[in-house]
Amino acid sequence: MVKRVESPSSINTFKQCKRKYYYSYIEKLPSVPNIHQVRGNMVHSVLENFYDVDTTGFTEENYPLKCKEIIQTLALHYWKQYEPKLKELHLSKDNEMFYFEESMLMIMNWVNHFIDDMRKVMEKHNISCQEAFNKLTPIREQKFMSEKHSIRGFIDAVHHIDDEVHIIDYKTNAQFEMKESIKLQLAIYSLLYEELHGKMPHKVGIFFLRNKLKIMNVDKELIQLAKREIELIHAHTSLTEQKKDYPRTITGLCKWSTGKCDYYDTCEPHSTT
Repeated sequence: MVKRVESPSSINTFKQCKRKYYYSYIEKLPSVPNIHQVRGNMVHSVLENFYDVDTTGFTEENYPLKCKEIIQTLALHYWKQYEPKLKELHLSKDNEMFYFEESMLMIMNWVNHFIDDMRKVMEKHNISCQEAFNKLTPIREQKFMSEKHSIRGFIDAVHHIDDEVHIIDYKTNAQFEMKESIKLQLAIYSLLYEELHGKMPHKVGIFFLRNKLKIMNVDKELIQLAKREIELIHAHTSLTEQKKDYPRTITGLCKWSTGKCDYYDTCEPHSTT
């Protein structure tokens, strides 16, 4: 059986619940859209396109205000662009406004950190705000693919900071926690970068948009973690696509107070029959 091309998301799904992996990646049942997914896409669009703005009008006095004005305009634009997706969710006006305001708070939190980074870069290198902006502009939304490991990933931002390479992903998670699933995602990104460039990135991290950037060093142990988990999933999925070989893992992630797994009704994890 040919190896399936995996991703950090598919591997973490497999680790969380093999039956969920089966429904999503083998049977390919459609997932259910939700506000967190739509909002996450909107926020990523804002942060990705922020770096394309014209900075010729920036001065040392006005660049903080200019950055805030630009990102607010982008947020309104992309929220409007995602309106058809939002309507499909049938949210109440109050709920939609809540998520918009929460998203705006996350975006403004990020831009405040960016403004602070600009100030530090300007002071450190004695350069203009335009030069600092360019220096902080990362490579964005880059697709990495490894034929050797049958794995791919989309990286939000690759920053070149002085002589170091930092890989950063954005999260709208409520918790400011570097969970094992996130660590594995970053490990896979590190492996993909190393294979493409012949050297490891120096650091990888998550910008938790409700809070701040959390970063970690990349070492051989992190790369080995990625290789080990990739090999484990290929060892299983290359041998079988039988539903019975993808058992359910029944936890609180099946159904909770405000929602349920996309495949809960198909899976029926709590059925007594």
